[in-house]
Amino acid sequence: MNDYERIANMIRFLDRHHTEQPDLNQLATAAGLSPFHFHRLFSTWAGVTPKDFLQCLTLEHVKQLLLEGNNVLDAALDAGLSGPGRLHDLCVTLEAASPGEMKNGGAGMQIDYGFTETPFGEALIAETKRGICHLSFVDGNGRNGARDLLTSEWPNAKLQRADQRAEELAGKIFTQPRQNQSSRPLRAFVRGTPFQVRVWRALLSVPTGSLTTYGRLAHAIGQSKAARAVGSAVGANPISFVIPCHRVIRETGALGNYGGGRVRKRAIVGWELASRPHPIGVGETDRIAATAA
Repeated sequence: MNDYERIANMIRFLDRHHTEQPDLNQLATAAGLSPFHFHRLFSTWAGVTPKDFLQCLTLEHVKQLLLEGNNVLDAALDAGLSGPGRLHDLCVTLEAASPGEMKNGGAGMQIDYGFTETPFGEALIAETKRGICHLSFVDGNGRNGARDLLTSEWPNAKLQRADQRAEELAGKIFTQPRQNQSSRPLRAFVRGTPFQVRVWRALLSVPTGSLTTYGRLAHAIGQSKAARAVGSAVGANPISFVIPCHRVIRETGALGNYGGGRVRKRAIVGWELASRPHPIGVGETDRIAATAA
């Protein structure tokens, strides 16, 4: 069992018992670890203590983030959707395939792809000479299923295995902002309709640690009555995590569905919210750390 699988099990536990506000000893027992080792593992993975992480995922906290995120999103969109968005301090430049390239399914194109570990489990990452074209997490259908998904998007492209390159890309993509404040350019090359690309560009304008809703996203692109179509475009995102569809939640504050699974969405959202400056009182973090020691 890798670290993400251990943490995923604990997120499931927190989902079932969050109203009980379990303490460190209860969480450690559920994880089958000592309080010290569980605290260290969780804090290393998430960047905050288990209790801080739980608070990041409470409904009231998420609702407050929605209020803040709406203004942040509006400001970002006012600057223009055509420019690069901000994601984990990466400048993500999104280029769309032409109608001809979409029609020929990648004929004459080479796609390098590989499997690599990430903080959220194993992933398949693929790129062309023009940028990353696919990112998905490996789940129940295994590596073959992940590769089949890539093939369905680019059926006529030549695929070449490149695990080392996938590992390098994962190192750029899955980096918490406070751990690396430098700007690291990243190019993305996507296959989608003009409407889908508009939605994906809008998603790139939602900063790390902020959340939005399908309705607000629809309003932001000037299609206020197209929330359902926006939801479909979000679900069709071919570059999971890079285009942050996990930052879109329901109007009620519920996190909702995610292509990589609900538990993974909770893990990603909590991981990103934890990167916000002082997500909870600093004293609380210090107190729990001292207890664990």
